[in-house]
Amino acid sequence: MSADTAAPVPQQPSLLRHPALWLGVSVMALGLLALSLGYVRAQSQPLPKLGTLPDFTYTRQDGTPFGSAQLRGHPYVANFIFTRCPTVCPAFTRKMARVQKETDRFGPKLQLVSFSVDPAYDTPERLAAYAQKHGANAARWSFLTGDYAALKDTVVNSFKISMGRESMDEADVLGIFHGNHFVLVDGTGEIRGYYESADDDAFERLLHDADRLARENG
Repeated sequence: MSADTAAPVPQQPSLLRHPALWLGVSVMALGLLALSLGYVRAQSQPLPKLGTLPDFTYTRQDGTPFGSAQLRGHPYVANFIFTRCPTVCPAFTRKMARVQKETDRFGPKLQLVSFSVDPAYDTPERLAAYAQKHGANAARWSFLTGDYAALKDTVVNSFKISMGRESMDEADVLGIFHGNHFVLVDGTGEIRGYYESADDDAFERLLHDADRLARENG
């Protein structure tokens, strides 16, 4: 071989020509497409209808009657608390305050309603102080009290949320129990979702679904 004749350089196989690589890329692309289509399909599906609430009227923190009539035409998020609760209620109420903040752009179109499960103690005055403590916007966030038996009927039989007392001793604060789910209701009084308040993923779904109902209603 002459000195000026270069030996051929062996060609390395290009990864871009490797069939297994393209197969993997294709599978990944199809998977992403399927996920995208599934997400779009989920967004296009209506929220479930889980039961229509009977009419109710209780007393708001400002002393005025408030209930189904005032909420008609407005989707709302409901929760269930009592002002002297030492355990889950403070965190539950802070979560509702986050709902208020995250959905502030909708204004009064999207309402928030907190039902007291300790109505004999939770007078309108105490609820008003509690609302102020938690930064409640009175145009959007109502705290309701009233007759215990009537409230329990609404909470347990209509919203399907637990509520009760382990004793009839009014001083037995730790004996008061209630569920800790948010309930999303549309403007016709139809329940559209339940969301565990301590579950971060469920809370994000609540924000998304409330946003969706508010937009559909507007």
